[in-house]
Amino acid sequence: MARLSRDKLHIKLSGEITLTDPVIPRCYTLTHSDATGDLFLTIGESHNRTQISGWYTRLMRDEVLAEWQISQGVLFLLTHCHLSGGLIFGTADWRYKIFQRELPLVLEAFRYGDRQLFAAHPECDQALVKVKFHTSRIADRRVEEWGQMKQYSFVS
Repeated sequence: MARLSRDKLHIKLSGEITLTDPVIPRCYTLTHSDATGDLFLTIGESHNRTQISGWYTRLMRDEVLAEWQISQGVLFLLTHCHLSGGLIFGTADWRYKIFQRELPLVLEAFRYGDRQLFAAHPECDQALVKVKFHTSRIADRRVEEWGQMKQYSFVS
């Protein structure tokens, strides 16, 4: 399953986040370069709005945002993908298929990029991944379960 190239993943910690703490609040902002294939991951207390504010990113809306949450005592990673609405390139169906294909790579980037957190907090590997697809059309909005984070461990 491993498709992640470690040398193409660039990781930045933001704010008071350390390599191992805290789990909550802890957010991921992932963007990429179509030209180079590089992935840019910011791990912070909130999403990196500067990272997603450029004209190209606002047009493509292919960034992936995620944050750790707890509901009824259960830890999970809520991941957000933007399918339609506002200034955006491509149809919602076409974008959904791309996100379906690329989400394993995205989740692997989160898992590998924050590997010290997972070593320090093994419960994070047991956490369920929920993916929320945002769209302007109410009928197309959905949340899917994508297994546990341990499924996305980097294998060299």
